[in-house]
Amino acid sequence: MPTITLPDGSKKSFDKPVSGKDIAASIGAGLAKAALGVKIDGELRDLATVIDRDASISIVTERDRQKVLDKDGLYLIRHSAAHVMAEAIQDVIGKEVQLAYGPPTETGFFYDMYVPEGKKISSDHFAAINKRIAEIIAENRPITRYEVASNDGLSKLNAEGNKYKVDNAERALGMPSSVYKGGKPAFAPSPAPLPPSSAAPLTFYATGTPGKNWEDLCRGPHVPSTGRIGAACVLSLASAYWHGDENSDRLIRVYGTAFPTQAELDEFLKQKEEAAKRDHRVIGKHLRLFHIDEDVGQGLILWTPRGSIVRKELQNFISAELKKQGYTEVFTPHIGRLELYKTSGHFPYYKDSQFAPIVERQALEELCKSGCSCAEMMSRVDGVSARLAAGINERTKATTIAADRIMADDKLVDGFMLKPMNCPHHAKIFGSSPHSYRDMPVRLAEFGTVYRWEQSGELNGLTRVRGFTQDDAHLFCTEDQVPAEIQGCLSLVKTIFNVLGMKDYRVRVGLRDKDSNKYTGSAESWDKAEAACIAAAQSLGVTFSQEPGEAAFYGPKIDFVVKDVIGREWQLGTVQVDYQMGNRFDLSYIGPDNKAHRPVVIHRAPFGSMERFCGVLIEHFAGAFPTWLSPEQVRILPISDKTLDYGREVLAALQAVGVRATLDESNERVQAKIKVAADEKIPYMLIVGPRDAENRAVSVRARGVEKDLGAMPLAKFVADIHAEIASKSAMLGVKP
Repeated sequence: MPTITLPDGSKKSFDKPVSGKDIAASIGAGLAKAALGVKIDGELRDLATVIDRDASISIVTERDRQKVLDKDGLYLIRHSAAHVMAEAIQDVIGKEVQLAYGPPTETGFFYDMYVPEGKKISSDHFAAINKRIAEIIAENRPITRYEVASNDGLSKLNAEGNKYKVDNAERALGMPSSVYKGGKPAFAPSPAPLPPSSAAPLTFYATGTPGKNWEDLCRGPHVPSTGRIGAACVLSLASAYWHGDENSDRLIRVYGTAFPTQAELDEFLKQKEEAAKRDHRVIGKHLRLFHIDEDVGQGLILWTPRGSIVRKELQNFISAELKKQGYTEVFTPHIGRLELYKTSGHFPYYKDSQFAPIVERQALEELCKSGCSCAEMMSRVDGVSARLAAGINERTKATTIAADRIMADDKLVDGFMLKPMNCPHHAKIFGSSPHSYRDMPVRLAEFGTVYRWEQSGELNGLTRVRGFTQDDAHLFCTEDQVPAEIQGCLSLVKTIFNVLGMKDYRVRVGLRDKDSNKYTGSAESWDKAEAACIAAAQSLGVTFSQEPGEAAFYGPKIDFVVKDVIGREWQLGTVQVDYQMGNRFDLSYIGPDNKAHRPVVIHRAPFGSMERFCGVLIEHFAGAFPTWLSPEQVRILPISDKTLDYGREVLAALQAVGVRATLDESNERVQAKIKVAADEKIPYMLIVGPRDAENRAVSVRARGVEKDLGAMPLAKFVADIHAEIASKSAMLGVKP
């Protein structure tokens, strides 16, 4: 009979098979009441799942011990809410609506569905759908799982006439689809496929009693009853295609979200409304900060003169901090040989997220003449020479490069790749000259542009792009220098966040999944690197979490997750410890014992990428940047042509101390000029009239209509704003 191991390591033995609900009840009535589901050996399952063997389990609830929403609990709530929303839509729009896929997402869930001719779903139906969702939740019906033999299940689905569910079932059973004949596989409607077997049962979930209430083909898992969802609503509509194939059926994707309480849902909706006002794509276009042009390509940013100022100011800021910490700036090309990235491991580990390799023209012509197929060419591009494989495997003391990737030199196809990461280039710079332990650490920094292939549907303004510039650095150090260097990296990130007024953040420590084989290097090296990261995170004095499975393939990492002014979280700065790069690139320094030693490499990027960071800042400040970051810091507004000459004197005085100022020489009335300047988020407006000119003064408005600071001597304003900019204050510093 099963012995259950709990998260704290304690064990409970039972004399018969038990469900997750039984285990929760054996621990305490409070836990039994709060339980939503159960994780069995790491797999999320229904609370009613029966366990008849020894297993490690944890009970899933709405919140963790720190009262933070639990991601597994939210997954269960939102997966179940997707079913409730689908039922509500069929109740409101009609049973003729056919359901396809309904997975939970990071912020809610969606359901793809086919709306037949003669039926329509639009935002006009949202109120009725949400009303029905609330009714189903209030009914608190049990969510009941039942299994049907595969043949019977397929017969049931065919009889219902929903080809989308027939397709889902056949794929889940490992069978070829009898209804979809296109070339694209659909994304799975649940986290993991069943083993290919036509004998495996199909699972259905009923919101209530099977055969009586609404039900859906689904692997689960779900919450125990609809009442445990809390609160849910439909959010928006979008177009989709079956299997993502534009030549197949056009579907409607209905988005929704759910939270444990109505208050949390209301707060989310309020935040969403505020986020729409702060959308960096809208503000960026309005303030002329950046441009995305179809002729240039999606996901490739054109920085305008105004946006370039913001980016350059950030770059100058971080460069000054780097000089204080002893970094040396380097420059590397935007492209590199494939073998460079094979050595680092970036190719082919992440080739699906990289631009395709570039094969030299002459080699490509010869391959075409020889009749080489595309598949064969890609295999030869992916291949590795015996020399490279032997060297890396020997240095890493592991089968880092498997035998099936090794090819004869005359079969290999060489090429180039748009740079996906800066680290291989920095490794080559370090390795280009000898180093002593007295030289260490060597800190190389670069604002290096890299390129990643993102699907067009995943691109999003500045925050998800195909070409971006990292404020990147790599620290090559001795093993005993690692803790201090990590601390230096973390202090740099803290400095940046503090200057920008982003003081609400938490830290994630990404650790390896010990059951995965994607990681390179020895367990001993990983243990050391993970311990150093955990110790550094503990020293920060902020909330941090350890997250197995979130490490890079070459080492653990520390991510900073910042909360903006409306409560959204953004993953920004990152620090990574790497015991593998030195082995892969055969890097060394001479130690005090006069022997060669491998350096430890620390990767760090406080902003993450300039594009993403600027996108976050635009939304954080709603375009009203601190004065030091603002593209235009002061606009001078003469009341009439009579004070234009004095306005030019004011402009010259400001420009003399480096203030970015302009003079509005238009014939508009001053109130109209103020309105335009306020709309463009100019920090300060200086209104100059005859009295101001006579007194060598300026009438100051902060943020246009927000605050009238009155008249003050020109010299005082120039001194105050110069001091504010120099201090990089996040607040307006000019006082009456």
